[in-house]
Amino acid sequence: MTRPLDNVTIIDLTHALAGPYCSTMLADYGANVIKLEPPGAGDLARAWGSPVPGPDYSYFVTIHRNKRSIVVDLKKPEGKALFFKLIEKADVVLENFRVGALNRLGLGYEEAKKRNRGIIYCSVSGFGQDGPYKDRAALDLILQAESGMISCTGEAGGRGVRCGVSIADLAAGMNAAYGVMLALRMKEKTGEGQHIDVSMMEGQISLLCTTIGNYYANGELPKPQGNAYPVVVPYQTFQTKTRDLALAIAGQKLWKIFCPVIGAPELTDDPLYATGPLRMKNRESLVPKLQAIFMTRSYEEWEQLLLANNVPVGAINNIEQVMEHPQIKARGVMIETAHPKAGKVKQVRSPLRLPAMPPMPDTPAPLHGQHSSEILREVLKLDDDAIAALKKAGVVGGD
Repeated sequence: MTRPLDNVTIIDLTHALAGPYCSTMLADYGANVIKLEPPGAGDLARAWGSPVPGPDYSYFVTIHRNKRSIVVDLKKPEGKALFFKLIEKADVVLENFRVGALNRLGLGYEEAKKRNRGIIYCSVSGFGQDGPYKDRAALDLILQAESGMISCTGEAGGRGVRCGVSIADLAAGMNAAYGVMLALRMKEKTGEGQHIDVSMMEGQISLLCTTIGNYYANGELPKPQGNAYPVVVPYQTFQTKTRDLALAIAGQKLWKIFCPVIGAPELTDDPLYATGPLRMKNRESLVPKLQAIFMTRSYEEWEQLLLANNVPVGAINNIEQVMEHPQIKARGVMIETAHPKAGKVKQVRSPLRLPAMPPMPDTPAPLHGQHSSEILREVLKLDDDAIAALKKAGVVGGD
C-alpha cells in the first residue's frame, strides 16, 4: 500500500520522548526512519519504565515502532563522515541535543546544508535555539513548571501539580511533526530545506492560549481549580452514589435543558445563575447545590437520564476501564506488534484517521543497532568488507 511519506528518509538522532514521538508519527505513515544511536546503552529511554523480556524496557518498546536502529559513534571522524553520507541520502534530520551540541561536533545544520541543500533539520529543545534560557537542561517537568502549566493545574486551593502525562514532551513531538510536514511541503515548491526550531516552552504556552487570553481580559492570575473550568460553569466532576461523573454544560441553551432534567427548573432563571457570567461569579454557591442533587442517584441512573436529553456526561475511567471501553475496542485504538525479545507488545495506534491511508504498524521497536549492517548496505551501498572495517574500528556497532 502506498503511504504519504514513502519516499521520505529521516535520520533520527533524538532520545527520550519528544523527538521519538515525532518520528513515530512520521514512521506510521511511511517515512523511512533511521534511528541513529550512540554506542553503549543507546537511547536513554531504553532503560525507562517497567522491565519486559529482553534488554529494553516498556517505555522504549511502546513508542518506537516502524523504525530501524544503527549504532554510530559521532565523536569519531569516521562516524562523522558516515553521518554526512547518510545526510546526502536523507530528507530530514531530527535532533534534541543540548542547543549547540551538534554544532560543536561539526554536525550542525550549516554543515549538513553544504552536503544537501534540501535537508530539513528539526531541532527540539526545552526553550528554543536562542534566548537567555537556551542552554538550560530541560525535561518535561521543568517545562510544565516554567511555562505556567503547573500553576493552573491541581485541586482548588492547593499547590499546582504536574499534568499526569508528559504533556510538554508530547506537544513538542506533535509540533515537530507538523513543522516537518510544512517544511517538506515548502521543499516541494523551492527545493530548499530549512532549520526548524521547536521549543517545548512555547508548545506549552500555545496550549495555554485561552488561559492567557482570559488573564489579559480580566487581570486575574489563573489558579488551580481541580476538575472545574474557569470560564464555563458547571464544567467539572461531581460525586454520585456510585462513582464520579464528568459534566459539561457549555452554553446557555444547554443550561436551560439541563436544569429541568436534573429536577431543578428553578435554577434556570435564578438571578444568581441565569447567565454564563453570573454562574462564573456565583460558582461557590451553585456547585454545592448541584453536588447535593447528584448525590441522590447513582452514576448509571444519571448517565441514562442526561444522555437521553443530549446533556454531555462521562465516566471517570481508570486505564484498565479504558482498555475495555466499547468505543476504544470498536475503533481499534490498541494495536499489537511482535517484538523479537519482549514478545507481543500492546501500544496505542496513530490517532489520525485517513480513510485512504490507514497507518500500518508493521515492525516493533528496534533492538540497539539491530539494523546497522542492513542500513549501510541499503542506503550507502556498502559491501560486507567495508561494513566489517567500520565495525572493527568501533565506528559502527550492532548487527
